[in-house]
Amino acid sequence: MSLDPEIRDNEEAKRYELTVDGETAVVIYNPVAGGRLITETIVPVPLEGRGIASRMAKHVLADLKAKDLLILPTCPFFSSYLKKHPEYADQVHPTYRAMLGL
Repeated sequence: MSLDPEIRDNEEAKRYELTVDGETAVVIYNPVAGGRLITETIVPVPLEGRGIASRMAKHVLADLKAKDLLILPTCPFFSSYLKKHPEYADQVHPTYRAMLGL
């Protein structure tokens, strides 16, 4: 899995960002020991239905794997995405893995 060159990790703002057609979608996180707590995914209405959130999820998962960090998903989108894609279960913090049934 490779990183999407159009998505950037804005560490100062604690969010991943992707700008498409002048609109910016974000995945907001909080750094925690050994991982990142993913709290919210926001896709502007004009970008909905274009796979932007899934594209960002794939990027975030690849980035965290490369950084050897676990994901702690409290964001409803990420929780749902991970349930649909159990191949990422090893990247989920064990407590959250159990909560998601992975």
